[in-house]
Amino acid sequence: MIDVRLLRTEPASVKAAMARRAKPALLDELEHAERLDARLRDITVERDSNRAQINSLSKDVATKRREKDDTGAETLMNQSRALGETEKKLASEYDEVSAALREVLLLVPNMPHADVSAGNSDQDNKVVKGPLQMPAKFADYQRVPHWETGSALGILDNERAVKISGAMFTMQRGLGATMARALCQLALDRNADAYEEIRPPSLVLSSTLTATGQLPKFADDAFSIQRDDLWCIPTAEVPLTSLHAGETLKAEELPLRYMAHTSCFRREAGSAGRDTRGMLRTHEFDKVEILAVTTPQQAPEMLVELTNRVEATIAALGLPYRVLEICTGDLGQSHHRSFDIEVYAPGCDQWLEVSSISWFSDYQARRADIRFKQTGAKGSEIAHTLNASALAVPRVWAAILENFRQADGSVAIPEVLQPYMRGAKVIAAKS
Repeated sequence: MIDVRLLRTEPASVKAAMARRAKPALLDELEHAERLDARLRDITVERDSNRAQINSLSKDVATKRREKDDTGAETLMNQSRALGETEKKLASEYDEVSAALREVLLLVPNMPHADVSAGNSDQDNKVVKGPLQMPAKFADYQRVPHWETGSALGILDNERAVKISGAMFTMQRGLGATMARALCQLALDRNADAYEEIRPPSLVLSSTLTATGQLPKFADDAFSIQRDDLWCIPTAEVPLTSLHAGETLKAEELPLRYMAHTSCFRREAGSAGRDTRGMLRTHEFDKVEILAVTTPQQAPEMLVELTNRVEATIAALGLPYRVLEICTGDLGQSHHRSFDIEVYAPGCDQWLEVSSISWFSDYQARRADIRFKQTGAKGSEIAHTLNASALAVPRVWAAILENFRQADGSVAIPEVLQPYMRGAKVIAAKS
């Protein structure tokens, strides 16, 4: 959530930043927020004046009582009662306007970092590194979609997944399931040197989902349990961000680094018919998330750290990859600056996003009320949050099946994964 005080004191700079998102309606929302904020301040002035009059009348009533002027005292008391009714109306309006302002601000996205390149859509995202580890040519046997290879090897059984749970659910079997788990363990192990492992709940409150920006705007993309005011997490970023909700941290404790392996649940509203075969788009999948809580000064360096860690893991798997910087028009709701890492899948002939590395500035921390205090400082400051998908299983799993497919239809297991594969080095068809 943007700082309303910034909108109040630097409206031109805020509007200029939001204009870079290439969504003209945002400027109307900002002007609406300005009007609501102005009315709040007017109400505050009116209430202060009203209360001062009530206090003054109370003193005057006491004076009239001492002077035995009951009529005068009653007249003043009637004036005070009228002002009291006005105070009730002002208080009610203040609550209504305050709620309306919060509702608007919750829907207003983050301001892009000044260094984010301009653009209108994902077509304007720039490749800033790569492609790397890209072979000069792919063999014909690598040009087979992963769902065909997975089915032939008996390690992908989406048909039974659909029978159990409905459309857009997947299921891995045998060494396919082992490889899915191995990918998560690899990501955890590669980040265990600096990141504390957390096993958070997979169901969270509305307030927790609001903190990261999924609510209210993306409610249709989430699975909810309305009876209990609980939501299935779309990513471990959600519970990890709220670990310190409502807390004031010590500056010397920062940065805090966390990681978590969880199932992730996404309704993927409106996506039916798009990339629904195989593992590319699914309602439930496993992912390892890494997240940091920092001071504003630490955040730029942390963004580099997160990007480097994700890139190193993808590189270790031997997959062809590239790094993109997300343009202003494609930035997510909460994002201040973002990079995507994509791997190439020769069977699908697509670049697949496998990680988004994002800096949220104070946007999420303001919603979650995560603050920090410098030693000796009088007040506190809003922290910054950053996160990255250390490894998301479905598309990496798919890319391995396509890139490491061999002439006989088997799949070579990347060397870095083999220690987690119970001795298997190749996934071959059952004899």
